[in-house]
Amino acid sequence: MKKILMALMVLGAIGCDNKEKDPEVIAFEAIEAAGGPNYDSIEVEFTFRDKEYGAKYASGRFEYVRLFKDSTGLIRDVLNNDGFYREINGAKADIPDSMASKYANSVNSVIYFAMLPKGLNDPAVNKAYLGKATIKGKEYHKIKVTFEQQGGGTDYEDEFIYWIGTEDKRVDYLAYKYLTEGGGMRFREAYNERFVGGIRFVDYINYKPKAEITLEAIGEAFVNSDLEELSRIELKGVRVNEL
Repeated sequence: MKKILMALMVLGAIGCDNKEKDPEVIAFEAIEAAGGPNYDSIEVEFTFRDKEYGAKYASGRFEYVRLFKDSTGLIRDVLNNDGFYREINGAKADIPDSMASKYANSVNSVIYFAMLPKGLNDPAVNKAYLGKATIKGKEYHKIKVTFEQQGGGTDYEDEFIYWIGTEDKRVDYLAYKYLTEGGGMRFREAYNERFVGGIRFVDYINYKPKAEITLEAIGEAFVNSDLEELSRIELKGVRVNEL
């Protein structure tokens, strides 16, 4: 009987350990810690680099909007489940597909980072567990994210790594490798955490490597001060409204 109990305890411990290292579970816990059900049926608005952005989620649909002025007048970019379009001074503009794709990707990128970790469990997301790491005395799970071509957007070949706190489930760091415009690699450190309407928002210090390295090694490079700061990613005037 004692041997049977010991075996059950070992199996239970293994089960718990496997659950802890399941990237799907870790991503789910990160989303819950950052807002969970508060992400449902909401409208988010903020300013980023002098442009107004909005994100609306309801009944399985989304709509992302960007507003700004240029020499042609008031520009309104809209990306939703049906695709992308641009309005200039209230009228739909006829733009080439190549430019529409570029504009849509730009809008999607800003909203994606602003709303993290909301998108980590989207259908096109593949996740792999890379183990644990310690940064500034805090322990993290490392999750690598890649995307399916179907539903993964125009930048489906990009790769991401997220550092998610083992205790508080916060996404404090992320890194990504991109191929557009010659390609490159970035590492972001979250700061200025605040909750608005029950949803976690952060700003980022944006870094790049000083020398050529792999994406998997960029966290260690940050710890060793081998990254250089490029910019600050700051969301201003964040507002959240229930729909």
